Amino acid sequence: MTDVSAAAQTQQQQSQSKLATAGLADNFDTFLTLLTEQLKNQDPLNPMESEQFVQQLVQFSSVEQQIASNESLEALLALQQTDAQLTALQFIGKDATVNTTYSLLENGEAKWEYGLPQEAQSVELLITDETGKQVRRLDGDTSEGVHEVVWDGKDQAGNTLPPGVYQLEVVAKDADDVILDYAVRVTHRVTGVEMSGGQAQVSFSDGALVLPATLVTSVRESRGQPATDTASGSATQTGSQVAA
Repeated sequence: MTDVSAAAQTQQQQSQSKLATAGLADNFDTFLTLLTEQLKNQDPLNPMESEQFVQQLVQFSSVEQQIASNESLEALLALQQTDAQLTALQFIGKDATVNTTYSLLENGEAKWEYGLPQEAQSVELLITDETGKQVRRLDGDTSEGVHEVVWDGKDQAGNTLPPGVYQLEVVAKDADDVILDYAVRVTHRVTGVEMSGGQAQVSFSDGALVLPATLVTSVRESRGQPATDTASGSATQTGSQVAA
């Protein structure tokens, strides 16, 4: 689930930054050489005008400042990336709640939470596999608030599907058949942290699902594997009403 395109884009930006800095450095050296030769070979009877000399010195200083600024920004970016990774390392072994529509089918079930801003007339829950193929359709709770979806890992024909990453789409409509906004989140135990494309990534189930650490909204000590009632394929509402 790691976003390869984002990593490639970040790498390309870093390469462009290095090339730009190298170009500035080359211009800086060339400018310094030309200025030195100009001073050495100027006509003593017709020396360089003071205003012209000052302008060249200003240009010289401007290029030097650009090089220093680029190097400082790159150093700051590296520090931010390191800090993000160190912060994310504290997530390992804990339960993280993440704003994502992806969840893991493990031990015969997958869970999501979806939130509705208002009561809906109808709610369809569409579950797709990693290829985008729809494998199950469920009827969801239509009331306002946050609702838990517990899926038993079976397709529409009742066949048991293999463990892996599955996605939930919520189609909620009001009485006028207008589609409502919704939010989806999942909670899984973090098993690892890595850097990809300059961005901290958290992994779940030993890398089966990898998501940006910026999507994590809360982290708490792992509660282990609490006993749950095996779902029959319907969505059930949670007792607590947490803001979506």
